[in-house]
Amino acid sequence: MTGMADLTRLTAAELAARIADGTVSAVEATQAHLGRVEAVDEKVHAFLHVDREGALAQARRVDEKRAAGERLGPLAGVPVALKDLFTTRGVPTTCGSKILEGWIPPYDATVTRRLRAADMVLVGKTNMDEFAMGSSTENSAYGPTGNPWDLTRIPGGSGGGSAASVASYQVPLAVGTDTGGSIRQPAAVTGTVGVKPTYGGVSRYGMIAFSSSLDQGGPCARTVLDAALLHEAIAGHDPLDSTSVDAPVPALVEAARIGAREGSLAGVRVGVVGEFGGEGFQDGVMRRFDEAVRLLTDLGAEVVEVSCPSFDKALAAYYLIAPAECSSNLARFDAMRYGLRVGDDGTRSAEEVTALTREAGFGAEVKRRIMLGTYALSAGYYDAYYGSAQKVRTLITRDFERAFGQVDVLVSPTTPTTAFPIGERVDDPMAMYVADLCTIPSPLAGNAAMSVPCGLAPEDGLPVGLQIIAPALADDRLYRVGATVEAAFQARWGHPLLEEAPAL
Repeated sequence: MTGMADLTRLTAAELAARIADGTVSAVEATQAHLGRVEAVDEKVHAFLHVDREGALAQARRVDEKRAAGERLGPLAGVPVALKDLFTTRGVPTTCGSKILEGWIPPYDATVTRRLRAADMVLVGKTNMDEFAMGSSTENSAYGPTGNPWDLTRIPGGSGGGSAASVASYQVPLAVGTDTGGSIRQPAAVTGTVGVKPTYGGVSRYGMIAFSSSLDQGGPCARTVLDAALLHEAIAGHDPLDSTSVDAPVPALVEAARIGAREGSLAGVRVGVVGEFGGEGFQDGVMRRFDEAVRLLTDLGAEVVEVSCPSFDKALAAYYLIAPAECSSNLARFDAMRYGLRVGDDGTRSAEEVTALTREAGFGAEVKRRIMLGTYALSAGYYDAYYGSAQKVRTLITRDFERAFGQVDVLVSPTTPTTAFPIGERVDDPMAMYVADLCTIPSPLAGNAAMSVPCGLAPEDGLPVGLQIIAPALADDRLYRVGATVEAAFQARWGHPLLEEAPAL
C-alpha cells in the first residue's frame, strides 16, 4: 500500500490510475492531500477556504460508486482546487475581496458543476489578487501567498494561490483564470504547467467577471498530461454562456500522450517571437529560453524568428480594455443585493451607502482600475482611449494570423523575470504590469497558450517558463509540443523540475 504522504507526490494521472484499480481509495487520497494542506498551508497561504467535510463526503461518494460498478470519469477521486472566483454552491466565494467576504453562492459555476460531474474532489478555494487584478497575489484582501520555491517571493498572479497549491503538493490539480496571463505567469514562476484555453473554450458562466472579453478559465497542473486531463474535464460548449464556442473539444489528452511517446517535433514549424527579449528581460530567463529553443531544434522542429510588431503596444491596449470592462462589471457590487454593506443606518441614501461600501470593500488596485476604466469610457475620451485600444487589439490579432500562416506554434519566455520578492513592486504599478508583458497578446487575440517549465535561472535558482502559443481552437498543438518538450527536459534533468524545490 502506498504511504499517505507519498500519495501527494503522485501526478493526477498516476493517482487516478491507483484509485481506478483499487490500490488507493478516493477517501485515502483526499485525506492525504488534506493532511498536506494542514501541514504546509499556514506557511504558503494558497487557500482561502478548505472544505474538508465536503471533500471527504465527495470522496466517499466516489468510492461508493466504484464499489457499485458505476462508470466514473478518468479523474474520479482526484483532489482539485478552485480559484476563488468560481461560484461554488454552499462554499464561500470571495474573489479575494472584502466586498464579498462571507458570501455563499446558491449555485455552481459551470466549471464547478463539470468538476463534480467528473467525480473529482473539490478541496477548497484558492487565494488570488482581488477580482483577479494583479500579477503577484499581493492584492488579495486576505494577505499574500508565498512561492513554494522561496516563501519570501511572489507566486505570480492573479492566480498565485492555484499555482502554489499545486507546486506545494497540496493538490495535484487546480483551476485558474487567465485575463492577461494569470494562469501562465504563476505557472512560470512556480515551476508548474498552466494553460489558457482558446477564448470560449471553457465556460465563463458562474466565473465572476473582471474583463468579459478576456477572462478565460483553464488548468493548473504539475505535468502537461495532467493539464490535458483537467482541460478536457472542464471544456466544451455551454448554452448558459453566450461567449462559449460551439465546437468539439480537441483531443487534448491524446495529443499530450503522442507528444510524450513519440519524442519528436519533426515537421512542426516553431516561430520565436522577436519582440520578446532584450531590455527588461532577466539574463537567466533568456539563457533558459535560448536553451529551450535549441532543444526544439534538437527535437526536429523547424525554428524561425517571427516578428509581431503590434505586440509592443499590447500592454498599453490591455490596460485600457481590461479596466474599462472591469469598471462596468464591478458596478454590480452596490451593497444593495449581496456582499458587504457599510453605513446603512437609516440616515443615508442608497448612493451614499454604495459609496461607503465600495470605499471599505475594494482594495487600492481595484479602485485604480475602476477609475482608469471609467475615465477611458467617459464622454470625449472613449474614441481616444478605449476605441484606439480596440484598434490595437485588431492589429495584434492580425499579427498572430500572419505568424500562424508561417508557423504552427509560437514560443517566447512566459515572463521577463523570475519571481520577485513580496513587496518589491507593490508601490510601483507599472513595474508590476510589466510582469505580464509576454502573456497579454494571447488574451487580446483569443488564442490558446501554455507555460511549461524550462529550467532554473542561474542567478537565483528560481523557475523559468517557456510559453507556447497556438491558434484559436488548436489547443491540441500546445499539448503535443508541450509534452514533447517536457519529456525531453525531464530526461535531461533526470527528474521533474519541481523535485528541486526546497522542502517546506
